[in-house]
Amino acid sequence: MVNYNYEADFNLVDEDKLTNWILDAIKKEGYKIGDINYIFCTDEYLHKLNVEFLNHDTLTDIISFDYTVGKIIQGDIYISIDRVRDNAIDYGVAFKDELLRVMIHGVLHFCGYKDKTPDESKVMRAKEEYYMASY
Repeated sequence: MVNYNYEADFNLVDEDKLTNWILDAIKKEGYKIGDINYIFCTDEYLHKLNVEFLNHDTLTDIISFDYTVGKIIQGDIYISIDRVRDNAIDYGVAFKDELLRVMIHGVLHFCGYKDKTPDESKVMRAKEEYYMASY
């Protein structure tokens, strides 16, 4: 099940369409859905989590907590709407496109994709683009 939670002044436009898109990506990656919780929040909210749980005193667009067991995808994905808005402007893309990228990014982490090295980042970006094109 995919759940959407709002800790910011924000609401998704089409939760059902997004859920189907996420479920399709999980299936294509060879996994099954457990529970994924998206929490849309502010910079301040996510910064506190970043400091408390990851010891990173920086702003970020997404933090994911992966509870996947075997092939059952489970986890919490925190997304700063403030960062997504700013990044969309910085990258010259539509807010919706940047939001889709970040949303699928968290799911791809749960599917085992990393982005710490240049090679890992290249693969992650290609996967993001692939799934964004299918939305």
